[in-house]
Amino acid sequence: MNKHLLVGVIIGAVAVTAVGAVAGFRAYDAANYAEVISATPAMETVSVPRQECHDVLVEQQEPTKDPKQIAGTVAGAVIGGVLGNQVGGGSGKKIATVGGAVAGGYAGNKIQEGMQERNTSQQLNQVCKTVYDQHQEQVGFDVTYRLNGEQGVVRMDHDPGRRIPVENGVLVLDPSS
Repeated sequence: MNKHLLVGVIIGAVAVTAVGAVAGFRAYDAANYAEVISATPAMETVSVPRQECHDVLVEQQEPTKDPKQIAGTVAGAVIGGVLGNQVGGGSGKKIATVGGAVAGGYAGNKIQEGMQERNTSQQLNQVCKTVYDQHQEQVGFDVTYRLNGEQGVVRMDHDPGRRIPVENGVLVLDPSS
């Protein structure tokens, strides 16, 4: 036999054996893995609460020592009575005095009431409310895969790469187990 022919036969035999081994490994490998078609990051909207505060100027009525305006009514009545007494004469003087006292009492009451309403103070108060900041957070990967000619989708906590291990026809999703 020719030396070149013998070398060619040996090389051919080695090549056929290698191709057969690779094909056999691929067939065995395909049965133990699912092919990953795509792995898309799965996102979730997360709300984070925080306090938002600002100062508000609040005007409040000061407490009064005379809520019924008695001092203003008495002072107005005295002044009104004195002024009414200056008008007219005889019994008209008495009517003018009483009328002046009544009118002065009413006016004094209303003047003191107005002064008390304007007697206010201002104070800064802090007003807070809870607001929510939202952001997107990755929670895993939505993985589309093909196994035994059928396509499926599964959510995984990591990117599986190009293939997912299969054990007894079931995807092995946790690589540590």
